[in-house]
Amino acid sequence: MRSPRPLWNPYVAGVLLGLGLLATFVVTGNGYGVTGATTLATAAAAGHLAASTVADGTYLHALFRAGMNHWITWEVIGLAIGALAGSLLAGRFKWQVDGPARAGRSLRLVLALVGGAVSGFGARLSLGCTSGLGLSGAATLAAAAFLFLIGFFAAGVVFGTITKGLWK
Repeated sequence: MRSPRPLWNPYVAGVLLGLGLLATFVVTGNGYGVTGATTLATAAAAGHLAASTVADGTYLHALFRAGMNHWITWEVIGLAIGALAGSLLAGRFKWQVDGPARAGRSLRLVLALVGGAVSGFGARLSLGCTSGLGLSGAATLAAAAFLFLIGFFAAGVVFGTITKGLWK
């Protein structure tokens, strides 16, 4: 088995991320984002499981009518394919549950589930995830993006301090 390739220089990766964001704005007229695709998927599933959840006047109605054939759905599919291809090409793909060294696998999964649920709720509440609101919003100098980023990093510091003992 070959050894994994070294990680990219973070400055080079940051410049490429910025150029990719610029290209996305130029080509599609939209920035990066992920949570819109999960919300569209939720609306699609809800519409098929319980039609009353997507009736006129409900939160999911317009999203259900938009359908899954939307630019953000294709962006997320491309993101998943690109991430898989990149990890395979770099020799870094493996199935594992990462997390704090002192936490067992079950606690790591619970922390991931709770953190994901809270982040997802926050992303819908703020109308954007770290990619959509943080990167794309900051690139357009939107005040909400900078407020979001301050809150996001502050919450990370607080939660990191609370769970610090698990990482030692």
